[in-house]
This record gives sequence, C-alpha cells and structure tokens, in this order.
Amino acid sequence: MIIKQDPSRPYKLVIAAIIFGVVLIGVQMQTGFLNFFDTLLIMVVQKLKFGSADTLYTLVSFMASPKLDVIWMLLIAFFLWGSRYKIPAIFSLALLVGANALAFVVKTIVARPRPMLHLKQDTGYSFPSGHVIGTLMVVSVLWILVIPRLKRETNRWLLRSLLGIWLVLVMLSRVYLNAHFPTDVIGAFALGYAWLQISEYLYRWLAPQLSHWHIFQNSSY
Repeated sequence: MIIKQDPSRPYKLVIAAIIFGVVLIGVQMQTGFLNFFDTLLIMVVQKLKFGSADTLYTLVSFMASPKLDVIWMLLIAFFLWGSRYKIPAIFSLALLVGANALAFVVKTIVARPRPMLHLKQDTGYSFPSGHVIGTLMVVSVLWILVIPRLKRETNRWLLRSLLGIWLVLVMLSRVYLNAHFPTDVIGAFALGYAWLQISEYLYRWLAPQLSHWHIFQNSSY
C-alpha cells in the first residue's frame, strides 16, 4: 500500500486540529493579540519586496488559484490512472474536493472580510485561504503518491524541496498581495493538514475494499 501505517498520524491530526481551533477562535473573537500578530507578519512579509516581487507573487498566486488546482489535480489523477494507480487517482480527486468543501463551509460560517487593500479579483471571504489549502492538497498528492515512485533518492529529495518552497511561496504571495491575513494562510494549512491525516485513514480503510470492484481490478494501491 502506497500510504503506509504511521503511528504518529493521530498526533499529527490532533496538533493540526488544535492549531486550527486556536486560530479559528482568535479570528472569531478578533482578539487584540491576533490583530497584532497579523499586523506584525504583514509588515515582515511586505518588507520582502525586491525588484520583481510584484510580478513573481502575482504569477505564483495565479498558478496556485483554486481553478488551476483542479486542473493540476486532474492531470495528476490522469497520470496515476494511466499508470495503473486507479485507486490513488480517485483518492487525489476526492482529497481536493473534500478540502475545498471544508474551506467553503468554514469561509461561509466565519465570514471574515478580506484585508482592505485586497485586489478586485480576490472575492469572497478571507478565512481560510482557498489558494493555500488547494495547493497543500496538490503538493501532498505529489509528495505521497508520485515522488516515491522515483528510483533515485536525490531526485526525490530535490522535488520534495521544490514542493516545499512552492508551498511557502504561495503562502507568502497571498499575504504580500493583501489577499489574506497571515492567520488565514496558517489556518488553511492547519485545516488542510488535518484533512490530509483523516483522508489517509480513510484511504487505508477503503482502498483494500475498492480493489475488489471491477473498475479497480489490477489497480495498484
């Protein structure tokens, strides 16, 4: 099975859930500490300005948009399906759909307005960041399901490093462009990571059962 048994998974889930819960409560209560924390991090991120920073972060944000996340995941799922990894392909799509659904529900309930200077194309509520949670799902699928199939450890290490850098750039870009508060991206990461742990539980439970279905016969999982 591609997704291995992980004794630390329950602890990862609990820690991610606690972080998300703390951020969520702070956002709901609009505490002074949270406002100070957001303001401080916004100042730090926007001081990272360099010659082509605006262009870079705009491009990063565009490439990580929720609509493009769907396209990236469809391409990954198509590749997995064609490589006889049909169950992982379905898992990839379900992972993104579930994450986006969770983000939508939380956005609707919390209804946090975006920062005042946000771009016109950034509509909807601010918490949590849809860009970040979607990117985390795409990165996770590549990290867990695709990269382990590479034979050379050097290549696996290099690609995982690039994926980590990409995720950080997406998080920074959303704050730099005033699309989100820092706690929006932190909350999105924590929510997405918690959902990933739950999804891995579900995968290990459901994958052996799905392998008996006719459509998934001869599928590696």
